Amino acid sequence: MIKSFDELKKTQADCTACLDAKFSGEDGKRHVVFCGGTGCLSSDSAAIREKFAAIIKEKGLDDKVTVNQVGCFGFCSQGPFCKIFPENTLYRMVKLEDVEEIIEKDIIGHEVVERLLYVDPATQQKVAKQEEITFYKKQVRVALHGCGQIDPENLKEALGAGAFKGLARALEIGRDATIKEVLDSGLRGRGGAGFPTGRKWSFAAPGDGDKYIVCNGDEGDPGAFMDRSILEGNPVAVIEGMAIAAYAIGAKNGYFYVRAEYPIAVARLKLAIKELEEAGLLGDNIMGTDFSFRAHIRLGAGAFVCGEETALLNSIEGQRGMPRPRPPFPAVKGLWGCPTCVNNVETLATVPFILREGASEFVKYGTEGSKGTKVFALGGKINNVGLVEVPMGTTLRELIYDIGGGIPNGKKFKAIQTGGPSGGCLTEKDLDTEIDFDTLKARGSMMGSGGAIVMDEDNCMVDVAKFYMEFIVDESCGKCSPCRIGTKRMLEILYKITSGKGTMEDLDKLNEIASICQNNSLCALGQTAANPILSTLKQFRDEYIAHIVDKKCPAHVCKSLMQYKIDKEKCIGCGLCERQCPVGAISKTDYTPEGHKLPSREIDPEKCIKCGLCQASCKIKAIDKE
Repeated sequence: MIKSFDELKKTQADCTACLDAKFSGEDGKRHVVFCGGTGCLSSDSAAIREKFAAIIKEKGLDDKVTVNQVGCFGFCSQGPFCKIFPENTLYRMVKLEDVEEIIEKDIIGHEVVERLLYVDPATQQKVAKQEEITFYKKQVRVALHGCGQIDPENLKEALGAGAFKGLARALEIGRDATIKEVLDSGLRGRGGAGFPTGRKWSFAAPGDGDKYIVCNGDEGDPGAFMDRSILEGNPVAVIEGMAIAAYAIGAKNGYFYVRAEYPIAVARLKLAIKELEEAGLLGDNIMGTDFSFRAHIRLGAGAFVCGEETALLNSIEGQRGMPRPRPPFPAVKGLWGCPTCVNNVETLATVPFILREGASEFVKYGTEGSKGTKVFALGGKINNVGLVEVPMGTTLRELIYDIGGGIPNGKKFKAIQTGGPSGGCLTEKDLDTEIDFDTLKARGSMMGSGGAIVMDEDNCMVDVAKFYMEFIVDESCGKCSPCRIGTKRMLEILYKITSGKGTMEDLDKLNEIASICQNNSLCALGQTAANPILSTLKQFRDEYIAHIVDKKCPAHVCKSLMQYKIDKEKCIGCGLCERQCPVGAISKTDYTPEGHKLPSREIDPEKCIKCGLCQASCKIKAIDKE
């Protein structure tokens, strides 16, 4: 039980020494860790770890080798990962059948398993150290501190990595100075709106009585997994950030609102809260002070609208997750009518760094109006899919090409959607745009919570807009008619356009309805719902026109406007496509190409359901879309 600042410092010093010994090898052991993030766990990382531990025990090496897990390494497209300390060797794409080889060659023979090393695509050189991989070189881990490095289920490792130094400093300097430190850091909310965190705290700080701090872990954007990975990789950091925020505003209770689809994050969060309570770092009179704080968990059912803070508060109270009119804002009247600060996971994970290292260290990163770093879930048509944290001011070009490794299969970059369903598309002309709150907004997109979906020449931008609008229609709570009805009407128009029945007047209708939704919806879900449509209309109006006037989808995505066709001169008449077709739409022709022995095939467009099985099965690529 840690009852004072001195006891905390001693415990931290002991834990840091143990962690340093692990990394440096001073303890005389080899330490093997596996990625414990959802992505790698879904690819058998846990089974690989268990097999590794079992063989180590069988060989009598368990006194010389430890086997454990850490949080997300971030480089998701290369997982599952295995890292060996103190050599710091990183193996990627590890499979169950690789375990014995790693043990025999590396653990016993001290020989690197070359075939499991990352290969730099530019130099074709094998890279053994994580920090030497291009994907990591331009990253700075602030919110992701400890992820991929410490065991998220071991409080001692979290303390060894600096956990609760931030809260200790906050308790020493006082509430007002804590808020000032966060204000001086320029930290803006990482949940999407970018409101200054210190200002939000200052609104809730005055007065006594019940107050609450709420962590918004209801991450609902398609393709987003930033908050989940932070909670899985270092839950203690988020709890510490919540405790600092609670101390700053005078709250004694905090609520984590996490969607139930994140079972690993929830389990680790529960364990961390339990261990912190047992250690005396949560509960009554923390570290011998008059500050008492307890953290609670509430599970969300996965409603996107509950990412909006007032809908989230309704859900915690047991009501239907629907937004409240504002004002009053939650900082004045929030949970159960009491002053409440709602901060998202990444924001709270960043707070300990600011208090631990000082605002002056935080402002070394970023731009004038957007300080610090930002975590992005980089996905879509990109070679290096994963979780990245970069300083604000990093350009889209650096994010996509230097860190992301560019577009697969030599395809041409077309657009990147930032901000999820509430954001917009940025194109090639925007590649040198600096990533920060104000610049992205000026370009017609937004930071959002950090989703970044890359698209190439094979993406239809009208179809992309339709995808996001389908999501919004499903997720609208229905409380206000501009959102409930307006989003449905916009989706109907997009269906009409992608089926080849659209008119030029439909584009005017989209703009008109979008304006109504923006100006009259109750919450940000409806107010930003049309952003993907407006953005693609602005950047790719020619694609909309092609769908309407030419009745063609330039990207050959919209099924109603494309068809599969067999090149009779290429076709060798093998009949594989014919056998694969589920509806019998492919048949022989009377034509046999010169040099071939069998007649070519043709597709009946009236029967074809455009499933694509014929194209996928053709080994000579004689079938194409048009």
